[in-house]
Amino acid sequence: MALHKGPEKHEERTISVNPFYGEANPVGGMTEAPPTHRLPDVPLAPSTAYQLVHDELMLDGNSRLNLATFVTTWMEPQAGVLMAECRDKNMIDKDEYPRTAELERRCVAMLADLWNAPDPSSAVGCSTTGSSEACMLAGMALKRRWAKRNADRYPGARPNLVMGINVQVCWEKFCNFWEVEARLVPMEGDRFHLDPQAAAELCDENTIGVVGILGSTFDGSYEPIAELCAALDALQERTGLDIPVHVDGASGGMVAPFLDPDLVWDFRLPRVASINTSGHKYGLVYPGVGWALWRDKEALPEELVFRVNYLGGDMPTFALNFSRPGAQVVAQYYTFLRLGRGGYRAVQQSTRDVATSLAGRIEELGDFRLLTRGDQLPVFAFTTAPEVTSYDVFDVSRRLRESGWLVPAYTFPANREDLSVLRVVCRNGFSHDLADLFLADLTRLLPGLRRQPHPLTHDKAAATGFHH
Repeated sequence: MALHKGPEKHEERTISVNPFYGEANPVGGMTEAPPTHRLPDVPLAPSTAYQLVHDELMLDGNSRLNLATFVTTWMEPQAGVLMAECRDKNMIDKDEYPRTAELERRCVAMLADLWNAPDPSSAVGCSTTGSSEACMLAGMALKRRWAKRNADRYPGARPNLVMGINVQVCWEKFCNFWEVEARLVPMEGDRFHLDPQAAAELCDENTIGVVGILGSTFDGSYEPIAELCAALDALQERTGLDIPVHVDGASGGMVAPFLDPDLVWDFRLPRVASINTSGHKYGLVYPGVGWALWRDKEALPEELVFRVNYLGGDMPTFALNFSRPGAQVVAQYYTFLRLGRGGYRAVQQSTRDVATSLAGRIEELGDFRLLTRGDQLPVFAFTTAPEVTSYDVFDVSRRLRESGWLVPAYTFPANREDLSVLRVVCRNGFSHDLADLFLADLTRLLPGLRRQPHPLTHDKAAATGFHH
């Protein structure tokens, strides 16, 4: 054994300790509570900091019982491990993390194939933080293509975008941010989404495109994309106007290919220039990841793509965001690999079965009228029956919350503002057993609601705590 002589006096030194490693004052938490709106003066022990945050978050709703959200609330533990391993990887550093970039490229290729791109190898696409960013990118591409075709008139002419009034709020944001006129097809009667002929009639030489929604957030119904394209084909024959279509498949883009393979809505329609979806909705990944795809390079103007020499590599990028973790993209590839077409089909079919079964049993209670039945998106909307006068949908939503269920109640937009509904979103993890518990809680509430002298909601606008 070697003998070592202790250090001389002048060699004594200290070891650098990361502040996170140091033990905080063990009685600090007993004598001084940390402030909530400014940085504390002294550190807390990690266990103390954790417990303070953990305890406050207990007052949040239970995400598994949230029937308002389309967002995935359950994944397998293995996916969670992969996400933890990749949360420190910056997606933008493609030269530093080439395998993460490769998994993103594979996901784009898989979606191009799933959505029947004429030549999947020539389709272009990217991951985003969600469908809202993907819609912004698709709208930018539509506007830039229109501006190039109308260089002699723009910027004097004002571009417009045609869509149903039921679109998600991100499209209103796009029109506001990028100075595009929003031309909205209103709801009429029992039609709660876009009418193809009405959309075509709103188009003119300044229309950059028409947005079709594969799965409306208001009621879960598919818009008729093929009929929309046919109406625009007829418009082109009459007027020469060539109007592209963007399909907002935030939810339906990951449902229809597996459950409705004969429904033609995707790149099989030549007029469809681009499609987006949310990986974190029926793509079955935790938030936030979305995808935007264009049928070919011509559909995405090259001048919108930035080529940045970043960290030693040439990086083409088209995004509103820059730095973001690679965890969600890796989780998307894991889920594609894990389930395949057969697995996705089984998961989505089970979810649709839960939705249609629960919708039917709610209808059988007699107090409610179904608007949709969950047979397109696994989502259904319902309202109180005409003879029910003692309570309204806002009363139901409020009382269900007492049992932990988060079910949105809201009023429909212009032309159907008389209609207030409840909406149930069925996701992977909301099983037949949970649906049974939900129905039991709803049934238990009805006698008390029926005894009310009148609905207790005085301000429906204030009661609508949910926005699309």
